[in-house]
Formats: sequence, structure tokens, C-alpha cells
Amino acid sequence: MKKLRLRNNQKGFTLVEIAIVMVIIGLLIGGILKGQEMINNAKVKRVVKQADEMRAAVMTFYDKYGQYPGDENSTLFPPGVDTAPGDNNGQIYAAEAPGVFTDLVLANLVSGAYTAAAPYPSNAFGGTTRVQWVDPGPGTARHYIWYTNLPAEACLEIDVKYDDGVVNTGSIAGSAVYTAGNTIANFYIAF
Repeated sequence: MKKLRLRNNQKGFTLVEIAIVMVIIGLLIGGILKGQEMINNAKVKRVVKQADEMRAAVMTFYDKYGQYPGDENSTLFPPGVDTAPGDNNGQIYAAEAPGVFTDLVLANLVSGAYTAAAPYPSNAFGGTTRVQWVDPGPGTARHYIWYTNLPAEACLEIDVKYDDGVVNTGSIAGSAVYTAGNTIANFYIAF
């Protein structure tokens, strides 16, 4: 049997060096995950803030003109060409919803350029945001800020924090159960 001999000039990693590298890798992964969590939290807060901003803009319009944007049919409407007059029945229905943001821009209450092809602003998660009369659950019809394509985790967080946490009850509702990893097609925050 031959004996193995180590030469004095052989180099290798010691357990201490390997442990230090593993700690550094762990810190990097932890920092990346924490950063992603912070970005997601900021997006959730932006969705709620956007709902507050939409509510304020619509109510300012209503206070100023006595009609809801999109639903208005006044000839005294703000300067500019009103391309989407409504029926002034106090409810922003589906056909009137694309005119909401056009009217808000004409009244200088929001910024942006909304067209027939792109009538709604986007939300923090890339879907759209609209204001419309909707009935997301049996007998709950009213004006809602309506978001499309939000992650289920974000919807659940908002619903738990600001309402009852149940998908189909209260002033916040979703179109599907808040299952982690899914996208909720339609998410509603009561106006």
C-alpha cells in the first residue's frame, strides 16, 4: 500500500474560507429577496394610492360640474372637445367608462393622453385602471375603481388591510379566490 503524501506547496480552500464564501452568497441572496419584497410592497401601496387619487379626481370633477366624468352630457363641460358625452344618469356605465379619463384630462384633474385604443391608465402591476358602475357580487352594484391583472397576493393584502379579507364581500372584492401565484383578472375597490 502506498501512502498519500501532501506536498507543502499544494493549495486548497480551508473550511473557514468556504464558510465565508457561503455567508457572502447567503447575504447576497437575502438582499435580493428583501429588495424584491420592498418593490412589491411599493407596488401594492401605489395601487391603493392610485385609487385615492382617482376618487379625488372624480369627486373634484363632480363638485365642479355636477356630473360624473364619462357620464356627463353638459354643453358647459370644460374647455376642449368632449368626445364621449354620457347620459347623465349618475352612473358611469361600461360604454361611458372610456370617457372618464378623457374628461378628467380636459378638466385638468389628471395628466395623460387617453385615446379610444388606450382609454385607461395602467396600474403598478401593468394592468389597467378604470372607474365604472359595476356589480362584482350579488347586490353590490356601485361605482368602483376597477383594476385588471393584479397578483392574488397583492389583492389579498389590500383586502385584509382595508376591508374584510373575503374575496366576494365588503367594499373591496376580487373576481376570483386569492390563491397565491394566480393573477386576479378583476379587482374592485368601492368608490
